[in-house]
Amino acid sequence: MPRIWISLGSNIEREHNIRAALHDLQAEFGSLLVSNIYESEAVGFSGDAFYNLVVGVDTERSVDELVQLFRAIESAHGRTREGGGFASRTLDIDLLTYGDQIIDRDGLHLPRDEITRYAFVLLPLSELAGESRHPESGQSYRELWEQFDRTSQRLWPVPFDTGLPPV
Repeated sequence: MPRIWISLGSNIEREHNIRAALHDLQAEFGSLLVSNIYESEAVGFSGDAFYNLVVGVDTERSVDELVQLFRAIESAHGRTREGGGFASRTLDIDLLTYGDQIIDRDGLHLPRDEITRYAFVLLPLSELAGESRHPESGQSYRELWEQFDRTSQRLWPVPFDTGLPPV
């Protein structure tokens, strides 16, 4: 059963939407591995700061089923797709990896390039899966984080009670 890594983000009603997404993911998958939650400035547009985190689950669902599920959860929490990729959003749920597979089809590329581009994805992923290896580069997520230019993106941990029972 592959382990998948998922990124979550919100900059509209952040606490409410992150908690709601975690609740929905737990209802779908059971136990969740949940990183610390980080606040970061909007990247690529002018907007309110985001809360971001990474979640890990083991699942036998297909990539297509997962993408559909994540879009449905986003929509259920008011996500609209106007404004393109760089816009405020109630909820953003992205499949980062699917086990150690490399997938490139129909506009979907896994592992997602956001892993190595954004501190708000790489840092929480390195916390949860530091020794795991990026399927393309072969480097561990901890190594990737150690090499990351941290001056390019500011982020900081925020105290946050997810409301989930400990794993």
